[in-house]
Amino acid sequence: MIEAATEELDLEIRSLGSRTCDREDLASGLEPDQCYYIQNEPQVRGIEQIDLTQLPPPDLAVEIDITSSSLNRFAIYKALGVPEIWRYDGSRLEIHVLQDDEYVNQSNSRALTLLTAADILRFLTSHQTLGENALVKQFRQWIRAQ
Repeated sequence: MIEAATEELDLEIRSLGSRTCDREDLASGLEPDQCYYIQNEPQVRGIEQIDLTQLPPPDLAVEIDITSSSLNRFAIYKALGVPEIWRYDGSRLEIHVLQDDEYVNQSNSRALTLLTAADILRFLTSHQTLGENALVKQFRQWIRAQ
């Protein structure tokens, strides 16, 4: 859905998948389920090895917490400076935005301002009745109508 949203909004994106995000100076790292450069995509375009001591962190990290919680990793995300984390547990989607050195649960995405947690969750829960392509098609139509 993130890729579909950025395509419809004509935003360039760099998807890193579940690439390890670490910095040697922090002596720690983590591997989100998915992460993206959106606002900072031009700074990392064409760079194979992204050094987080020299370049900004991904703009958005996604954690799917079906089997275990990612809350214990938020301190590492904060140290890395990741501005936004989406956390989905199978029934709830939370958008956490870094503000004043703490993650705050917000209804809207900072990286993709058109999207709210409620809107995203509505489409995520429709996977029970729709195939994946049909779901993405409906999501694209919704974005165009906004």
